[in-house]
Amino acid sequence: MSIHTEGTHENIVLAQHVNGRLRAEARMAFARAFLLRAIGTGAFVALAGIGIGAASYGYAYLNQFDTAAEKIAAAMQTALSDVTLKTKGEVTLTDNTLKLEALPAQKASAVPTPTKAQLGTDAAPSSQAPVQTSFTVFKQVPYLDGAIVTGWNYRANEDRPFQQYCYFSRPSNDPKIQSMIQIDLARDGKTLPQPQKSDVNLGILATNCVWHDGKTL
Repeated sequence: MSIHTEGTHENIVLAQHVNGRLRAEARMAFARAFLLRAIGTGAFVALAGIGIGAASYGYAYLNQFDTAAEKIAAAMQTALSDVTLKTKGEVTLTDNTLKLEALPAQKASAVPTPTKAQLGTDAAPSSQAPVQTSFTVFKQVPYLDGAIVTGWNYRANEDRPFQQYCYFSRPSNDPKIQSMIQIDLARDGKTLPQPQKSDVNLGILATNCVWHDGKTL
């Protein structure tokens, strides 16, 4: 057994060894803490990216139907415009002949005309104030799952509408909501400005508006 006094070579070597061991352990603790912080930061960034990606996908999924439906409708309209249907001809089936004669002409649907009772020309308020009568004629064009409606507002005894408007109406996609969705398209023959945050192309839908005399006011 040997006794080392203060300042001897053995004490100096022992102190240096202890200091080196402490510094090594401190560096390992720092490296471990840095690794845990890096892992936490990476996990946060990854989860944030997944959340943003999922939100973007959901938004795109919910707003793609109108654009896809418009493309399908345009493609079908182009295809049908090049198809010719004939109502007379012969189709041979073994020894029998099947003849297709021309279809009988369909009678044009009667144009509804409001009666005096429907117009209520004798109706008056209790104040007996003068009454101005006007009426609206609606023109509907079926489109996708709804219809494009054009309204002509007339004053009494006038043959030309003083105001026209057009909108797209369709039932809501939410089964809990029993209502119609209405999108204004044009007024007096002019298409309304395109909303910035809308996938519905007002210009395409407005081509189905029915204006008086086929032109704008």
